[in-house]
Amino acid sequence: MISIKVLGPGCANCERLELLSIEAVEQVKGTRTALAVTIEKVRNPEVYAAYGLLATPGLVINEQLVSAGRIPSTAEIVDWIEKSA
Repeated sequence: MISIKVLGPGCANCERLELLSIEAVEQVKGTRTALAVTIEKVRNPEVYAAYGLLATPGLVINEQLVSAGRIPSTAEIVDWIEKSA
């Protein structure tokens, strides 16, 4: 099971990151059909702080902050998911 969390207040960049994460999961599932993934939006600033996030949006995969303050490419997210699988 892979856990993905999109950290942010719900701004356009946060929404974009969530969509790119969904795209990345679909790409990975195309090659790994048995992969189980959950995607969660986290809008609580106290939770951001627990991950050390200073600028949103943030992306957490399996409890590791992998991106902060920017929108990574779908390819980057795919790579992070594959490394976590």
